[in-house]
Amino acid sequence: MSVIIKTKEQIEIIREGGKILAKVLVRVAKKVAPSISTFELDKYTHDLIIEEGATPAFLNYRPDGAPKPFPASICISVNNEIVHGIPTKTRILKEGDIVSLDLGIKYKGLFTDHAVTVPVGKISKKDQKLLDDTKKALEIGIWAARGGATVGDIGHAIESFVNRKYGIVRELSGHGVGVKIHEDPYIPNYGKKGKGQKLIPGMIVAIEPMLNIGKDDITVADDEWTIKTVDGSRSAHFEHTILITEGDAEILTK
Repeated sequence: MSVIIKTKEQIEIIREGGKILAKVLVRVAKKVAPSISTFELDKYTHDLIIEEGATPAFLNYRPDGAPKPFPASICISVNNEIVHGIPTKTRILKEGDIVSLDLGIKYKGLFTDHAVTVPVGKISKKDQKLLDDTKKALEIGIWAARGGATVGDIGHAIESFVNRKYGIVRELSGHGVGVKIHEDPYIPNYGKKGKGQKLIPGMIVAIEPMLNIGKDDITVADDEWTIKTVDGSRSAHFEHTILITEGDAEILTK
């Protein structure tokens, strides 16, 4: 495992990129409403990123093992879709849906990654609790991410908070970010205290809990990208890019 410790100059650029990404995602989230298509949201996102002098990191991105490049600027995953949903003209949001907006940008050659799950109009109490709890799981994971701790400490903190109330997606995880969109270390949302890669000040990582109302089993849709729950239960996803320091982590995407 080769972890990249970022230089002061890189950290400064990633900090700038993180602010741009946060600003874009806030605007996209505000545009989410009944009767808009995910395709329209993707186009809106793309235009905002370009306007800010950045580049969509996911557009045409093809990670190892992917059958084809990702065809959009933002991943939009609705209800029982966990992540990597491809925006289309036929996917129209409706009242009561929940929508994960997952976005990465490249700014001055360096990457940041950020996700939120938002309601479409009025949603059920159960779904709202899923959103609140997943967001809280992210906060708890970030709180555990400090210099000298380990990747296992982050996973353990998230898993302990979730405490079997939800399915934790196990095949997908947080990761290092910055020079590439996905770097080491791999940061699962479960784990054992003190295990795994040690967190070193200067590391930049993305923490991203994905919780399902039902079981944790996942399946890949026919589009070969969208990952969904096997049991059809709803899923939420929140993510921040953070800088590891001697003390509390610095959230770069806010």
